[in-house]
Amino acid sequence: MRKEAWLLLVAVIALTLDAAHAAACPDWSPAQAGQELAALHDRLDGWNHAYRVEGRSPVDDAVYDQAQQRLDQWQRCFPAQAPAALKHLADAGGRITSPVAQTGLAKLPDAAALAQWMDQRGGRDLWVQPKADGVAVTLLYVDGRLRQASSRGDGLHGSDWTALAQRIAAIPKQLLHAPGRVVLQGELYWRLPGHVQADAGGVNARSAVAGALAREHLDDATAARIGLFVWDWPSGPADMPARLAGLAAMGLSESASYTKPVRTLAEVTRWREQWYRHALPFAADGTVVRQGHRPAASSWKAAPPDWAVAWKYPAASALAEVRAVDFTIGRSGRITPVLQLEPVQLDDHRVQRVSVGSLRRWRQLDIRPGDQVEVVLAGLTIPRLKSVAWRAQQRAALSVPDPKSHSALTCWRLSPGCEQQFLARLVWLGGKQGLRLEGVGADTWQTLVEAGLLHGLLDWTELTPQQLASVPGLGSSRAAVLARSFAATRMQPFARWLQALGVSPGVAAGLTDWSSASARRAGEWQSISGIGAARADQLVAFFGCPELREQVARLHEAGVQGF
Repeated sequence: MRKEAWLLLVAVIALTLDAAHAAACPDWSPAQAGQELAALHDRLDGWNHAYRVEGRSPVDDAVYDQAQQRLDQWQRCFPAQAPAALKHLADAGGRITSPVAQTGLAKLPDAAALAQWMDQRGGRDLWVQPKADGVAVTLLYVDGRLRQASSRGDGLHGSDWTALAQRIAAIPKQLLHAPGRVVLQGELYWRLPGHVQADAGGVNARSAVAGALAREHLDDATAARIGLFVWDWPSGPADMPARLAGLAAMGLSESASYTKPVRTLAEVTRWREQWYRHALPFAADGTVVRQGHRPAASSWKAAPPDWAVAWKYPAASALAEVRAVDFTIGRSGRITPVLQLEPVQLDDHRVQRVSVGSLRRWRQLDIRPGDQVEVVLAGLTIPRLKSVAWRAQQRAALSVPDPKSHSALTCWRLSPGCEQQFLARLVWLGGKQGLRLEGVGADTWQTLVEAGLLHGLLDWTELTPQQLASVPGLGSSRAAVLARSFAATRMQPFARWLQALGVSPGVAAGLTDWSSASARRAGEWQSISGIGAARADQLVAFFGCPELREQVARLHEAGVQGF
C-alpha cells in the first residue's frame, strides 16, 4: 500500500509539473525555438567547460541547475528542435560500473508534500540528514581496503575516480572493523569551516569540487580542501541504528553524527533550520529524509526511490526571464532601467522587479525582453541584478528615453515626455523630504494630474475645495482635507520649501530668502563649507532656472515666507 501511495504522489507531482511545463511553453515558431534552444545549449556547454575543464564558476550552482531545468523544459515543449546532448560533463564517457546504483532523489516542492510523504510512512523509522552540496561518489572496499571510487554518472556507470581518491585524505584508504565487502555512497564536498548557509549561500562549492576532480592533476593543496560525507551504506545492516553504529566503528563517526531520527514534520523543520542557520563544515542545499529500512541494494535502480526524498532550501540566486524593461525617470532626471520579471522565489521573497542601476549599465548589458538574468538578494532583503545568463536570440525593440532631455532643471511643468519626472517632483515635494503632506502620495498626485488640474509644479496651491471635490474618487470630505492641507503649506518655513523644491537640507538651512540666494555667484557659494566648484555651479543654475523662477513667483504672490 505504501508503494502504491508513493507512486500516486509521484504521479500527482509529475502531472502538476507537466501542466506547469505546458503552460510555460514559449510562444515560438519552430525556427525561433531552434535558435533559442541552441543558444541555451551552447551557454550550458560553455559553463560546463568552465566548471570541468578550467576549474572556474561563471554562474552560481543554483543558476546552472535552473538553466539545465529550463533546457529540459524547452526540449519537452519543442522535441523536434532539441539539440544534441551536452558536452564537457564531469561524467561524460564514464564506463566504470558502480557496485550499487546511484538512485538520486525526488525533490519535494514544499513542507506540505514532505508531510504527506511522511504520513504515508506513519512517521516511523524516518531519519533526516543535511543535503551536502557537492558531487556524489561511490566507494568500494574489499577486506577493508579501498578498491574503487566512481562518480555518479548515469547512476549505473560513471567515471573512475580511484586514482584521485588515493590523493584525497578525507577518503579512508582502509576501514577499521569492516566486513569483507563494503559499499559506501556519499558526497565529496568543498571544505568550508564555519559555513552558514543562510548567510553565505552555496558559494559555488559544488562546482569547486567538480572542477578539482576534472583536472588532469590533483595537487595536494586542492585535495586537502575536499571532504567526504557518507550519507549511506547500501551494503550495510538492514536497520539504520546498526548502520550508523557500523559507520562509526569503521571510523566514519562524523558522517554518522549528521543522521538524526525524526517522527514529525516539526522535527524535520527544526533540523533543517539548525543546519541552515548554524555552522556546518560544508555547503548544504537542503535536507534529505530517509526510511531506515529499505529494499536490498541489489534491487536499487538509477531512479529516485520511494524511501528517500529531498527538501531543498530556497534558492539564494535565481534565474529569471525578463518580461519587459521599464525606464523610470526620477525627480533629478536620472533614468533608471527596471526589469519586469517572470516571478521567482528568493528565500522568502517573491521577486518580480529588479533595477539595473543606471542607463549606462543597461546599455552595456543590453537587456531585452526574453533575456534570462541572474538575480540575488543583497543584504538578504533587496533583489539585485547580478548578471545576464544568456540572451534571447530575437532582440526586441525598446523605446529608450533620451538622457539629454532630462536633468535636475527640466520638467517643472507637465509636457510631453515629462510625465514621469513631473510626477516624481510632486511626490518629492509632498513627501517627508519636502512639505510632509500627510496622506498625499503618488496616487493622489496622479489622480490630480489625470483630472487635468495640475500643469505646473505648484498649481495645487490654488485649487479650491470645489475643484478638488469634482475629481472622480475624491469626494467632498477628502477634498476638504486636501484643501486645508494644501493651504497650510503657506505657513511652512522657507528652508522647508527649498528642500521641497530640491535644495539639500544642509544648504537650505543657511538661506533666509529667495532673492539673496538667487543673486549669489559661484564664488559666494564656494565660501560655504562642503560646497565645491561643481556644486556651486549647480546652485547658480538652479536658482537661475527660468522655469523654476516662474513657479516661485506664485509663492511670492501667495505671500509665502522668504519668497
